[in-house]
Amino acid sequence: MPATTSHSQRELLKTLPGDDIRQILWRFSDRYDLQMLVQSVRAVARGPVARLVAQGGRLSHDWTPEKNALLAEFDNAGITAAYLEPEEGGYLEGPKNLALSLIAFELAWVDAGAATGSLATHLGLAPIHERGTPEQRAHYMSLAAPAPGKETKRAAFALTEPIPYVGVETGILGGRVRIAEWPEGGEPILEVNKRGRFITNMGFANFVTAAVESDDPRIQGTCMVILEETDPGIFDRGTPTRKLVHQLSSTSDPVFQLRVPASRIVGGYEVKDGKIIPTFDHSTVIEAVFRRTRVGVGLMTSAKLLSAIEPLIRYHRDRFRGSGVVVPGSPRYELGLQQKEDVTHRLLDVWAAGEASASLGFTTARLFDQLDPIEKQKDQALAELGIKGGMAAYKALRKRNAEAVEFLDLQGRAEALRNKVRYAALSADPIVQYIVLDAQANVLCPATKLWNTGHGNVMMREAVSLMGGYGITEDCPGFLSFKWMDSQLEATYEGPEAVQRRQLSVTMNSEVFLAQFRNWIHEMRIVASHDPGTGACTLASAMHLWLWTVEHLQQAKDEFGQKLYQSNRQGVTFPMADALCWLLASRSQILDVQHLRHEGGASIQEGFEGSVNFLTDLCHVHAARAAGEVSRICSELVFGYLRHPSWDRAEECESCFKEEELQQIEGIVPGASSFTSDFYREDGTHATKAGPCVRAPGLADFTKLRSKLDGCLSGALLAKDRAAESIQKVMIPAALDYPL
Repeated sequence: MPATTSHSQRELLKTLPGDDIRQILWRFSDRYDLQMLVQSVRAVARGPVARLVAQGGRLSHDWTPEKNALLAEFDNAGITAAYLEPEEGGYLEGPKNLALSLIAFELAWVDAGAATGSLATHLGLAPIHERGTPEQRAHYMSLAAPAPGKETKRAAFALTEPIPYVGVETGILGGRVRIAEWPEGGEPILEVNKRGRFITNMGFANFVTAAVESDDPRIQGTCMVILEETDPGIFDRGTPTRKLVHQLSSTSDPVFQLRVPASRIVGGYEVKDGKIIPTFDHSTVIEAVFRRTRVGVGLMTSAKLLSAIEPLIRYHRDRFRGSGVVVPGSPRYELGLQQKEDVTHRLLDVWAAGEASASLGFTTARLFDQLDPIEKQKDQALAELGIKGGMAAYKALRKRNAEAVEFLDLQGRAEALRNKVRYAALSADPIVQYIVLDAQANVLCPATKLWNTGHGNVMMREAVSLMGGYGITEDCPGFLSFKWMDSQLEATYEGPEAVQRRQLSVTMNSEVFLAQFRNWIHEMRIVASHDPGTGACTLASAMHLWLWTVEHLQQAKDEFGQKLYQSNRQGVTFPMADALCWLLASRSQILDVQHLRHEGGASIQEGFEGSVNFLTDLCHVHAARAAGEVSRICSELVFGYLRHPSWDRAEECESCFKEEELQQIEGIVPGASSFTSDFYREDGTHATKAGPCVRAPGLADFTKLRSKLDGCLSGALLAKDRAAESIQKVMIPAALDYPL
């Protein structure tokens, strides 16, 4: 794009979005505690962590003294204690999902291995925090709390098993537990045998929460058990994993053969008919853990994308400086590669993906902060009804789904048309509100993990390619080559992409979520009516197309009479899950920018209008990309399972004309013959193609929606041109604020 071309008279982006913008976008402008936490974590990330990477700390698989020194930095910065309750040695009141996500984001801005080490400590504690007994929580959380004159105890989480079975299925465990001793009237002593694989923090962990399966008829099923390094037996930290990525985290393959008291079973147990019955099986524990911790992993990849913007702009502008023939002040000197539209447009795609994925991740983190207290209220309400956990609670909640759908129906109506009494009653019912929020969380969590890391990895490759040959060197500015490699691993953390798609294929089909989704379509239409430049109209049309396709696929069958939307048809369900992720990310991005537009003007003066204009154009760019992906996927699934008509099947040629018939029609209605290309010539031949054109009268509504969506793409590339002009002119600091 020529530098002299101006596509808009609107104010352009002056500087890269800073903390004042981000705090409003991600909704912590009123949380001074989180703002201070971000600054503290950033100082560690862009100080000790960045220096260690620059000095070659990633070149060793071993847990070195230099890497170990980061643990003290984490303690001093408040990173370690952020997960803990105040009574346990922490300092943050209330739910901490947003806080932990901000920590992961800031650390991963520089190095994902450092972020992983931080998250892994919290992951090791999470089974105890989520499902442990009060005694277990009080004891182990306080051990993990940093304090002057006290050794901080570190945790690790051991779920996966050794090769060749590593990661096959979380329901299949190699770890075994049996009863070693059971004194008369005393507590049973368990013998635990487990070999872990890819276990993070094992270079320094003092205790481990491990998943095991009963190897004794006196113990029922599976459970998680707490193992300490001082327990009798073998606590072998194992051989360091020879990773290509995340080298600032400690990963190894440990071996445990230990004797522990039965009180170490996470959540406790009961004895019935001489048999130990754990309160929670291991699946129940990890479900509670992973549905929250996956969000931070997704945001680690978002941080990589956004951290790549400044180094790329600097590289593109400086590309030709230093040459004697390129004089200061000339377009080639000032803009470098940014004179070319390809560079600016591709960088915008990276930037838009980073903004959308960050918005999706932080939206999900805030949702869990909202869900956590309501979940406790729900548990209390069920307990008052005499309903305990497990299947009884599941059945009780299912019976209330209709009320949740009713609430969403009322919520989607104009206020004047609501039954206000009923709406207020449902709004105040903790069980109904839990069902509504839980349905969203069950979709947004795997969507964040799947889309942020999966598509984020693709866009990190694009970022590296935009750095030219510099992108694949150790001293690449911004550590982009390391970040690209790291993102490969993040896509497999806490369940690879197939696991997330499988969960989405179930949860996105719930009646409660689909009711919520219909409201979201209306929500986007309202946004579009006020701010059409956001691309919200495009997104709403794409959401409508996706919803129509889901409902169609649930009824449709292939030519063999097999239902299309079913558990084993992952060629159908998985692509629809992917399409939904694009929509959710774009929606979150648009809502964040809308929030900034309405809330930021009072507190941000300099450059506010230009920032909002630019971020709005990014929303439009990304909504168009999301719409294209959804349209492609839905069209493939709706038409791809139809058998193509054949010339040799009479029933499929019933609508074909003879050439002389077309000539007669043309004589009566000139131009009518242009509406069909399917006809037989006098000699019996026909057009050179596979068969008559497909005619599917039952899909007319889909065709109309698809055509409407195509029209909704209007203006998307104009927005991209405007945003590209901002990239050419935005001011950036003289140098990166961390090494390289």
